[in-house]
Amino acid sequence: MLKKQSLFWNGSLPETNSIKPDMKISFAPPYIDQAVINEVMDTLNSGWITTGPKVAALEQQMKQLTASDAAVCVNSWTSGAILMLKWFGIKEGDEVIIPAYTYCATALSVMHCGATPVIVDVDDDCCISTEAVIKAITPKTKAIIAVDIAGWPCNYEELKAIINKPEIKKLFVAESPKQKILGRILLIADAAHSIGATINELPAAKYSDVSIFSFHAVKNITTAEGGCICINLPARFNSAEEYRYLKLYTLNGQTKDAFTKSNGGGWKYDILFMGLKINMPDICAAIGLGQLRNYEASLLPMRKHVASVYCDRFKSMDWFVEPPLKNEQRESSYHLFALRVKGISETQRDQIIESIMAEGIMANVHFTPLPMLTLFKDLGYKIAQYPSAYALYANEISLPIYPQLTGEQIDFIITTVINSVNTVLDECKELAKVEL
Repeated sequence: MLKKQSLFWNGSLPETNSIKPDMKISFAPPYIDQAVINEVMDTLNSGWITTGPKVAALEQQMKQLTASDAAVCVNSWTSGAILMLKWFGIKEGDEVIIPAYTYCATALSVMHCGATPVIVDVDDDCCISTEAVIKAITPKTKAIIAVDIAGWPCNYEELKAIINKPEIKKLFVAESPKQKILGRILLIADAAHSIGATINELPAAKYSDVSIFSFHAVKNITTAEGGCICINLPARFNSAEEYRYLKLYTLNGQTKDAFTKSNGGGWKYDILFMGLKINMPDICAAIGLGQLRNYEASLLPMRKHVASVYCDRFKSMDWFVEPPLKNEQRESSYHLFALRVKGISETQRDQIIESIMAEGIMANVHFTPLPMLTLFKDLGYKIAQYPSAYALYANEISLPIYPQLTGEQIDFIITTVINSVNTVLDECKELAKVEL
Protein backbone atom coordinates (compact mmCIF):
# COMPACT_ATOMS: atom_id res chain seq x y z
CA MET A 1 0.00 0.00 0.00
CA LEU A 2 1.31 3.43 -0.92
CA LYS A 3 1.74 6.04 1.74
CA LYS A 4 -1.46 8.08 2.07
CA GLN A 5 -1.15 11.71 1.07
CA SER A 6 -3.24 14.82 1.46
CA LEU A 7 -5.90 15.41 -1.15
CA PHE A 8 -4.46 18.87 -1.73
CA TRP A 9 -0.79 19.47 -2.33
CA ASN A 10 0.89 22.00 -0.02
CA GLY A 11 3.78 22.71 -2.38
CA SER A 12 6.34 20.38 -0.81
CA LEU A 13 7.29 16.79 -1.49
CA PRO A 14 6.89 14.09 1.16
CA GLU A 15 10.06 13.05 2.94
CA THR A 16 11.33 9.71 4.19
CA ASN A 17 13.92 9.00 6.88
CA SER A 18 16.50 7.36 4.67
CA ILE A 19 17.29 5.82 1.33
CA LYS A 20 18.78 2.38 1.56
CA PRO A 21 21.32 1.46 -1.12
CA ASP A 22 19.27 -1.60 -2.05
CA MET A 23 15.94 0.27 -2.18
CA LYS A 24 14.13 -0.06 -5.48
CA ILE A 25 12.60 3.08 -6.96
CA SER A 26 9.85 2.06 -9.37
CA PHE A 27 9.53 3.72 -12.74
CA ALA A 28 5.83 4.60 -12.75
CA PRO A 29 3.65 3.06 -10.02
CA PRO A 30 -0.06 3.92 -10.02
CA TYR A 31 -1.23 6.58 -7.57
CA ILE A 32 -3.63 4.80 -5.25
CA ASP A 33 -4.78 6.81 -2.23
CA GLN A 34 -7.89 6.57 -0.04
CA ALA A 35 -9.97 8.58 -2.52
CA VAL A 36 -9.28 5.96 -5.19
CA ILE A 37 -9.98 3.09 -2.79
CA ASN A 38 -13.27 4.71 -1.75
CA GLU A 39 -14.40 5.03 -5.38
CA VAL A 40 -13.56 1.39 -6.11
CA MET A 41 -15.27 0.16 -2.94
CA ASP A 42 -18.33 2.23 -3.80
CA THR A 43 -18.50 0.44 -7.13
CA LEU A 44 -18.06 -2.99 -5.60
CA ASN A 45 -20.67 -2.29 -2.95
CA SER A 46 -23.11 -1.02 -5.58
CA GLY A 47 -23.25 -4.44 -7.21
CA TRP A 48 -22.66 -2.88 -10.64
CA ILE A 49 -19.15 -3.24 -12.06
CA THR A 50 -19.48 -2.99 -15.86
CA THR A 51 -20.29 0.16 -17.86
CA GLY A 52 -22.60 2.39 -15.86
CA PRO A 53 -22.63 5.52 -13.64
CA LYS A 54 -18.87 5.61 -12.89
CA VAL A 55 -18.03 5.62 -16.59
CA ALA A 56 -20.55 8.41 -17.16
CA ALA A 57 -18.99 10.41 -14.30
CA LEU A 58 -15.48 9.88 -15.67
CA GLU A 59 -16.60 11.01 -19.12
CA GLN A 60 -18.06 14.16 -17.59
CA GLN A 61 -14.82 14.85 -15.70
CA MET A 62 -12.79 14.37 -18.89
CA LYS A 63 -15.12 16.63 -20.82
CA GLN A 64 -14.56 19.36 -18.23
CA LEU A 65 -10.79 18.87 -17.95
CA THR A 66 -10.25 19.00 -21.70
CA ALA A 67 -13.01 21.57 -22.46
CA SER A 68 -14.21 19.13 -25.13
CA ASP A 69 -17.65 18.85 -26.71
CA ALA A 70 -17.91 15.17 -25.80
CA ALA A 71 -15.88 12.42 -24.14
CA VAL A 72 -16.25 8.67 -24.67
CA CYS A 73 -14.42 6.19 -22.44
CA VAL A 74 -13.09 2.97 -23.98
CA ASN A 75 -10.97 0.02 -22.84
CA SER A 76 -7.65 1.27 -24.30
CA TRP A 77 -6.04 4.02 -26.35
CA THR A 78 -5.61 1.57 -29.22
CA SER A 79 -9.28 0.62 -29.42
CA GLY A 80 -10.20 4.30 -29.20
CA ALA A 81 -7.96 5.08 -32.18
CA ILE A 82 -9.35 2.17 -34.20
CA LEU A 83 -12.87 3.35 -33.38
CA MET A 84 -12.25 6.92 -34.57
CA LEU A 85 -10.51 5.82 -37.76
CA LYS A 86 -13.44 3.50 -38.54
CA TRP A 87 -15.89 6.26 -37.57
CA PHE A 88 -14.23 8.44 -40.22
CA GLY A 89 -14.51 5.67 -42.79
CA ILE A 90 -10.81 4.90 -43.13
CA LYS A 91 -10.25 1.66 -45.02
CA GLU A 92 -7.87 -0.31 -47.22
CA GLY A 93 -6.11 1.94 -49.72
CA ASP A 94 -6.24 5.00 -47.46
CA GLU A 95 -3.20 6.63 -45.86
CA VAL A 96 -2.72 8.06 -42.38
CA ILE A 97 0.36 10.15 -41.60
CA ILE A 98 2.09 9.34 -38.29
CA PRO A 99 5.50 10.09 -36.75
CA ALA A 100 8.36 7.59 -36.59
CA TYR A 101 8.91 8.45 -32.93
CA THR A 102 5.97 6.84 -31.17
CA TYR A 103 4.70 3.62 -29.63
CA CYS A 104 3.59 0.88 -32.02
CA ALA A 105 -0.13 1.36 -31.19
CA THR A 106 -0.21 4.56 -33.27
CA ALA A 107 0.66 2.59 -36.39
CA LEU A 108 -1.21 -0.59 -35.46
CA SER A 109 -4.50 1.26 -35.13
CA VAL A 110 -4.12 2.39 -38.74
CA MET A 111 -3.15 -1.08 -39.93
CA HIS A 112 -6.11 -2.70 -38.16
CA CYS A 113 -8.36 -0.56 -40.35
CA GLY A 114 -6.60 -1.86 -43.46
CA ALA A 115 -4.99 1.52 -44.17
CA THR A 116 -1.30 2.36 -44.64
CA PRO A 117 0.65 4.27 -41.99
CA VAL A 118 2.78 6.87 -43.76
CA ILE A 119 5.65 7.34 -41.34
CA VAL A 120 7.46 10.71 -41.26
CA ASP A 121 10.30 12.12 -39.19
CA VAL A 122 10.03 14.39 -36.16
CA ASP A 123 11.52 17.72 -35.09
CA ASP A 124 14.00 18.22 -32.24
CA ASP A 125 11.17 18.42 -29.69
CA CYS A 126 9.92 14.94 -30.73
CA CYS A 127 6.80 16.37 -32.36
CA ILE A 128 5.82 15.33 -35.86
CA SER A 129 7.65 17.44 -38.46
CA THR A 130 5.19 19.79 -40.14
CA GLU A 131 7.49 20.06 -43.16
CA ALA A 132 7.51 16.29 -43.47
CA VAL A 133 3.72 16.22 -43.14
CA ILE A 134 3.27 18.62 -46.05
CA LYS A 135 5.51 16.47 -48.26
CA ALA A 136 3.67 13.28 -47.28
CA ILE A 137 0.12 14.42 -48.08
CA THR A 138 -1.45 12.76 -51.13
CA PRO A 139 -5.02 12.30 -52.42
CA LYS A 140 -5.05 9.07 -50.35
CA THR A 141 -4.38 10.91 -47.08
CA LYS A 142 -7.39 10.75 -44.80
CA ALA A 143 -5.95 11.60 -41.38
CA ILE A 144 -2.90 12.76 -39.45
CA ILE A 145 -2.13 11.34 -36.01
CA ALA A 146 0.24 13.68 -34.16
CA VAL A 147 1.85 12.27 -31.00
CA ASP A 148 2.42 14.23 -27.78
CA ILE A 149 5.60 12.53 -26.61
CA ALA A 150 6.27 12.69 -22.83
CA GLY A 151 3.29 15.03 -22.43
CA TRP A 152 4.59 17.78 -24.73
CA PRO A 153 1.75 18.84 -27.09
CA CYS A 154 2.43 19.08 -30.80
CA ASN A 155 2.07 22.28 -32.79
CA TYR A 156 -1.60 21.71 -33.57
CA GLU A 157 -2.15 25.28 -34.68
CA GLU A 158 0.34 24.79 -37.51
CA LEU A 159 -1.02 21.34 -38.37
CA LYS A 160 -4.56 22.75 -38.47
CA ALA A 161 -3.34 25.55 -40.77
CA ILE A 162 -1.77 22.98 -43.12
CA ILE A 163 -4.87 20.81 -43.51
CA ASN A 164 -7.04 23.90 -44.06
CA LYS A 165 -4.90 25.26 -46.90
CA PRO A 166 -7.02 25.47 -50.08
CA GLU A 167 -4.51 23.42 -52.08
CA ILE A 168 -4.43 20.70 -49.41
CA LYS A 169 -8.23 20.61 -49.07
CA LYS A 170 -8.46 20.34 -52.86
CA LEU A 171 -6.39 17.14 -52.71
CA PHE A 172 -8.73 15.56 -50.17
CA VAL A 173 -11.03 12.88 -51.61
CA ALA A 174 -14.10 12.42 -49.39
CA GLU A 175 -15.47 8.88 -49.59
CA SER A 176 -17.49 8.39 -46.41
CA PRO A 177 -20.37 10.38 -44.87
CA LYS A 178 -18.13 11.78 -42.08
CA GLN A 179 -15.41 12.69 -44.56
CA LYS A 180 -17.94 14.57 -46.68
CA ILE A 181 -19.13 16.54 -43.66
CA LEU A 182 -15.58 17.43 -42.56
CA GLY A 183 -14.30 18.11 -46.08
CA ARG A 184 -10.64 17.80 -45.17
CA ILE A 185 -8.01 15.65 -43.47
CA LEU A 186 -8.93 14.61 -39.91
CA LEU A 187 -6.46 15.77 -37.24
CA ILE A 188 -6.12 13.30 -34.37
CA ALA A 189 -4.01 13.94 -31.28
CA ASP A 190 -2.36 10.86 -29.82
CA ALA A 191 -2.70 12.33 -26.35
CA ALA A 192 -1.78 9.13 -24.52
CA HIS A 193 0.86 11.09 -22.58
CA SER A 194 -0.64 14.55 -22.45
CA ILE A 195 -3.64 14.71 -20.11
CA GLY A 196 -3.51 18.22 -18.63
CA ALA A 197 -1.19 19.68 -21.28
CA THR A 198 -2.05 23.18 -22.49
CA ILE A 199 -1.68 25.40 -25.53
CA ASN A 200 -2.14 29.14 -25.04
CA GLU A 201 -3.30 28.30 -21.49
CA LEU A 202 -6.19 26.25 -22.87
CA PRO A 203 -6.48 22.45 -22.82
CA ALA A 204 -4.44 21.10 -25.72
CA ALA A 205 -7.39 18.93 -26.78
CA LYS A 206 -9.14 22.09 -28.04
CA TYR A 207 -6.68 22.31 -30.93
CA SER A 208 -7.35 18.99 -32.69
CA ASP A 209 -10.50 17.40 -34.06
CA VAL A 210 -10.08 14.34 -31.86
CA SER A 211 -7.82 13.71 -28.85
CA ILE A 212 -7.38 10.19 -27.59
CA PHE A 213 -6.05 9.68 -24.06
CA SER A 214 -4.62 6.57 -22.43
CA PHE A 215 -5.44 5.43 -18.91
CA HIS A 216 -2.90 2.60 -18.93
CA ALA A 217 -1.33 1.66 -15.59
CA VAL A 218 1.73 3.92 -16.03
CA LYS A 219 -0.13 7.05 -17.16
CA ASN A 220 -0.75 10.25 -15.16
CA ILE A 221 -4.34 9.08 -14.67
CA THR A 222 -5.00 5.36 -14.79
CA THR A 223 -7.98 3.04 -14.89
CA ALA A 224 -5.60 0.03 -14.94
CA GLU A 225 -6.41 -0.28 -18.64
CA GLY A 226 -8.49 2.21 -20.54
CA GLY A 227 -8.69 5.31 -22.67
CA CYS A 228 -10.89 8.24 -23.56
CA ILE A 229 -11.86 9.87 -26.85
CA CYS A 230 -12.44 13.63 -26.65
CA ILE A 231 -13.98 15.31 -29.69
CA ASN A 232 -13.85 18.95 -30.74
CA LEU A 233 -15.20 18.74 -34.26
CA PRO A 234 -16.42 21.71 -36.33
CA ALA A 235 -19.89 23.02 -35.55
CA ARG A 236 -21.38 21.25 -38.56
CA PHE A 237 -21.12 18.04 -36.50
CA ASN A 238 -23.71 17.47 -33.77
CA SER A 239 -21.58 16.50 -30.78
CA ALA A 240 -24.47 14.98 -28.84
CA GLU A 241 -25.39 12.75 -31.79
CA GLU A 242 -21.76 11.75 -32.34
CA TYR A 243 -21.44 10.85 -28.66
CA ARG A 244 -24.50 8.60 -28.82
CA TYR A 245 -23.24 6.96 -32.01
CA LEU A 246 -19.77 6.33 -30.57
CA LYS A 247 -21.24 4.86 -27.38
CA LEU A 248 -23.23 2.43 -29.53
CA TYR A 249 -20.07 1.61 -31.45
CA THR A 250 -18.25 0.63 -28.25
CA LEU A 251 -21.00 -1.92 -27.47
CA ASN A 252 -21.25 -3.86 -30.74
CA GLY A 253 -23.69 -1.35 -32.22
CA GLN A 254 -26.31 -2.38 -29.66
CA THR A 255 -29.15 0.05 -29.02
CA LYS A 256 -29.45 -0.62 -25.29
CA ASP A 257 -26.65 -1.26 -22.83
CA ALA A 258 -26.85 -3.59 -19.82
CA PHE A 259 -27.17 -0.75 -17.29
CA THR A 260 -30.18 0.69 -19.11
CA LYS A 261 -31.83 -2.72 -19.34
CA SER A 262 -31.21 -3.42 -15.65
CA ASN A 263 -32.84 -0.16 -14.62
CA GLY A 264 -36.23 -0.79 -16.15
CA GLY A 265 -35.31 -0.19 -19.77
CA GLY A 266 -36.66 -3.54 -20.88
CA TRP A 267 -34.80 -6.48 -22.34
CA LYS A 268 -35.42 -5.84 -26.05
CA TYR A 269 -32.58 -4.39 -28.08
CA ASP A 270 -31.37 -4.15 -31.66
CA ILE A 271 -27.98 -4.20 -33.42
CA LEU A 272 -27.79 -1.26 -35.79
CA PHE A 273 -24.35 -1.81 -37.33
CA MET A 274 -21.17 -3.84 -36.95
CA GLY A 275 -19.65 -2.18 -33.90
CA LEU A 276 -16.78 -3.10 -31.59
CA LYS A 277 -16.79 -4.41 -28.00
CA ILE A 278 -14.45 -1.90 -26.38
CA ASN A 279 -16.46 -0.35 -23.53
CA MET A 280 -14.86 0.60 -20.23
CA PRO A 281 -16.29 -1.05 -17.07
CA ASP A 282 -17.23 0.93 -13.97
CA ILE A 283 -14.71 -0.92 -11.79
CA CYS A 284 -11.93 0.55 -13.95
CA ALA A 285 -13.54 3.98 -14.27
CA ALA A 286 -13.68 4.22 -10.48
CA ILE A 287 -9.88 4.17 -10.23
CA GLY A 288 -9.53 7.02 -12.73
CA LEU A 289 -12.37 8.99 -11.18
CA GLY A 290 -10.70 8.92 -7.78
CA GLN A 291 -7.50 10.31 -9.28
CA LEU A 292 -8.96 12.76 -11.78
CA ARG A 293 -10.91 14.74 -9.19
CA ASN A 294 -7.59 15.63 -7.56
CA TYR A 295 -5.48 15.92 -10.70
CA GLU A 296 -5.27 19.65 -11.36
CA ALA A 297 -5.11 20.61 -7.67
CA SER A 298 -2.42 18.18 -6.59
CA LEU A 299 -1.17 15.36 -8.81
CA LEU A 300 -0.20 17.45 -11.85
CA PRO A 301 1.58 20.17 -9.79
CA MET A 302 3.55 17.48 -7.97
CA ARG A 303 4.74 16.03 -11.27
CA LYS A 304 5.71 19.51 -12.43
CA HIS A 305 7.68 20.05 -9.23
CA VAL A 306 9.69 16.85 -9.73
CA ALA A 307 10.53 17.95 -13.29
CA SER A 308 11.58 21.37 -12.02
CA VAL A 309 13.94 19.85 -9.44
CA TYR A 310 15.49 17.62 -12.09
CA CYS A 311 16.08 20.57 -14.42
CA ASP A 312 17.52 22.77 -11.67
CA ARG A 313 20.00 20.10 -10.60
CA PHE A 314 21.00 18.84 -14.05
CA LYS A 315 21.42 22.24 -15.71
CA SER A 316 24.98 22.64 -14.41
CA MET A 317 26.02 19.51 -16.32
CA ASP A 318 27.39 20.39 -19.76
CA TRP A 319 25.95 17.14 -21.14
CA PHE A 320 22.36 17.88 -20.08
CA VAL A 321 19.77 18.52 -22.80
CA GLU A 322 16.65 19.93 -21.17
CA PRO A 323 13.40 18.36 -22.40
CA PRO A 324 10.63 20.59 -23.73
CA LEU A 325 8.35 21.33 -20.79
CA LYS A 326 7.04 24.86 -21.16
CA ASN A 327 7.34 27.82 -23.53
CA GLU A 328 5.22 30.87 -24.33
CA GLN A 329 2.52 28.79 -26.05
CA ARG A 330 2.69 25.22 -24.75
CA GLU A 331 3.06 23.38 -21.46
CA SER A 332 3.61 19.68 -20.91
CA SER A 333 1.59 17.32 -18.72
CA TYR A 334 4.92 16.14 -17.22
CA HIS A 335 4.13 12.53 -17.98
CA LEU A 336 7.79 11.60 -18.59
CA PHE A 337 11.07 13.26 -17.78
CA ALA A 338 12.96 12.55 -20.99
CA LEU A 339 16.58 13.16 -20.03
CA ARG A 340 18.91 13.49 -22.99
CA VAL A 341 22.67 13.26 -22.74
CA LYS A 342 24.51 15.33 -25.31
CA GLY A 343 26.90 13.55 -27.64
CA ILE A 344 26.49 9.96 -26.46
CA SER A 345 25.83 6.92 -28.61
CA GLU A 346 23.02 4.41 -28.25
CA THR A 347 25.49 1.95 -26.69
CA GLN A 348 26.69 4.52 -24.16
CA ARG A 349 23.06 5.37 -23.32
CA ASP A 350 22.42 1.70 -22.61
CA GLN A 351 25.48 1.56 -20.35
CA ILE A 352 24.21 4.55 -18.37
CA ILE A 353 20.82 2.92 -17.90
CA GLU A 354 22.45 -0.30 -16.72
CA SER A 355 24.45 1.68 -14.16
CA ILE A 356 21.36 3.54 -12.93
CA MET A 357 19.33 0.36 -12.63
CA ALA A 358 22.17 -1.36 -10.76
CA GLU A 359 21.50 1.16 -7.97
CA GLY A 360 17.84 0.11 -7.80
CA ILE A 361 16.40 2.95 -9.88
CA MET A 362 14.12 1.86 -12.68
CA ALA A 363 14.62 3.79 -15.91
CA ASN A 364 13.19 3.41 -19.40
CA VAL A 365 13.48 4.62 -23.00
CA HIS A 366 10.65 6.31 -24.91
CA PHE A 367 10.46 5.16 -27.63
CA THR A 368 12.20 2.78 -29.98
CA PRO A 369 11.29 4.40 -33.34
CA LEU A 370 8.87 2.34 -35.41
CA PRO A 371 11.32 1.65 -38.28
CA MET A 372 13.65 -0.12 -35.81
CA LEU A 373 11.00 -2.70 -34.87
CA THR A 374 10.86 -6.02 -36.73
CA LEU A 375 7.26 -5.61 -37.93
CA PHE A 376 7.98 -2.31 -39.60
CA LYS A 377 11.42 -3.30 -40.90
CA ASP A 378 9.76 -6.26 -42.60
CA LEU A 379 7.29 -3.82 -44.20
CA GLY A 380 10.19 -1.91 -45.75
CA TYR A 381 10.59 1.04 -43.38
CA LYS A 382 14.25 1.99 -42.82
CA ILE A 383 15.49 3.94 -39.81
CA ALA A 384 18.10 5.70 -41.97
CA GLN A 385 15.23 7.68 -43.46
CA TYR A 386 14.36 9.08 -40.02
CA PRO A 387 17.58 10.62 -38.69
CA SER A 388 15.94 12.95 -36.18
CA ALA A 389 13.86 10.16 -34.63
CA TYR A 390 16.93 7.97 -34.27
CA ALA A 391 19.07 10.77 -32.80
CA LEU A 392 16.42 11.53 -30.17
CA TYR A 393 16.04 7.87 -29.28
CA ALA A 394 19.77 7.15 -29.06
CA ASN A 395 20.48 9.47 -26.14
CA GLU A 396 17.13 9.40 -24.28
CA ILE A 397 16.68 8.11 -20.73
CA SER A 398 13.24 8.31 -19.10
CA LEU A 399 13.56 8.94 -15.37
CA PRO A 400 10.93 8.28 -12.68
CA ILE A 401 8.51 11.18 -12.28
CA TYR A 402 5.39 10.76 -10.16
CA PRO A 403 3.68 12.24 -7.07
CA GLN A 404 4.79 9.53 -4.63
CA LEU A 405 8.51 10.33 -5.04
CA THR A 406 10.01 11.81 -1.87
CA GLY A 407 12.55 14.61 -1.88
CA GLU A 408 15.24 12.20 -0.71
CA GLN A 409 14.42 9.74 -3.45
CA ILE A 410 14.69 12.49 -6.05
CA ASP A 411 18.10 13.50 -4.65
CA PHE A 412 19.20 9.87 -4.87
CA ILE A 413 18.04 9.62 -8.49
CA ILE A 414 19.82 12.83 -9.47
CA THR A 415 23.08 11.89 -7.77
CA THR A 416 23.00 8.41 -9.28
CA VAL A 417 22.29 9.72 -12.79
CA ILE A 418 25.07 12.31 -12.63
CA ASN A 419 27.58 9.74 -11.37
CA SER A 420 26.51 7.19 -13.99
CA VAL A 421 26.69 9.62 -16.89
CA ASN A 422 30.04 11.06 -15.80
CA THR A 423 31.51 7.60 -15.32
CA VAL A 424 30.52 6.47 -18.81
CA LEU A 425 31.73 9.72 -20.37
CA ASP A 426 35.06 9.49 -18.52
CA GLU A 427 35.53 5.90 -19.65
CA CYS A 428 34.91 6.98 -23.24
CA LYS A 429 37.52 9.74 -22.93
CA GLU A 430 40.08 7.29 -21.55
CA LEU A 431 39.32 4.81 -24.34
CA ALA A 432 39.75 7.56 -26.92
CA LYS A 433 43.18 8.43 -25.48
CA VAL A 434 44.27 4.77 -25.67
CA GLU A 435 43.13 4.51 -29.28
CA LEU A 436 45.13 7.62 -30.15
